[in-house]
Amino acid sequence: MIGPTIRAVLFDASGTLIRLRPPAPLLRTALRDEGFTHPEARVAAALRAEIAYYLAHHHEASDDRTLQALRRECASILGDALGGHHPPTERLAQILIGSLQFELFPDVHPTLDGLSARGLLLAVVSNWDCGLLDVLAGLGVADRFAAIVPSADVGVPKPQPAVFEAALRRLRVEPSEAIHVGDRPETDAAGAAAAGIGAVTIDRRVRARQGSISSLVALLEGPR
Repeated sequence: MIGPTIRAVLFDASGTLIRLRPPAPLLRTALRDEGFTHPEARVAAALRAEIAYYLAHHHEASDDRTLQALRRECASILGDALGGHHPPTERLAQILIGSLQFELFPDVHPTLDGLSARGLLLAVVSNWDCGLLDVLAGLGVADRFAAIVPSADVGVPKPQPAVFEAALRRLRVEPSEAIHVGDRPETDAAGAAAAGIGAVTIDRRVRARQGSISSLVALLEGPR
């Protein structure tokens, strides 16, 4: 699948390398432990509102100051959706972050091992705040990548090409020498194409979309 002219493989993060464990039960339990009980459906709906706000603003959190500000804003959105029955905003932000627990997909380590063994440069290009490095470090894989570029680094999200172009500059490769792997065609494939990079879509559903791969290990198949 990876041709002989390819020198670098760029990966999206969420949905490609990592997944979020269901946060609603964790958040509901943490709120209950602090004396704020809510129905499961209300907590889930509040999280959806918070996530929608985060997705619209993640690229604005480029340093610790702006990241903390974004987390407070997200907590405020969450609190409003909970009907105002919650701890103070600063504490709610801490509880919210604690409920967001990520894990690697099982195919990540063997894929990174195989690609690294071929001498390929690896990078992460993701719509994320400046805390992406810490997340990947916490999962034990940050040092596997020659570049980790969240959208917050450039101030605009995918599918705009700037975040891809930043990764290419850090890797010192040309667009024709890279491919990008992601789970969202509308942001990953479209953004890669805008930067002149080939794209591979991963679809982990039982019935994957045509032309996609269902596991990252498929990247190890074919030409070397």
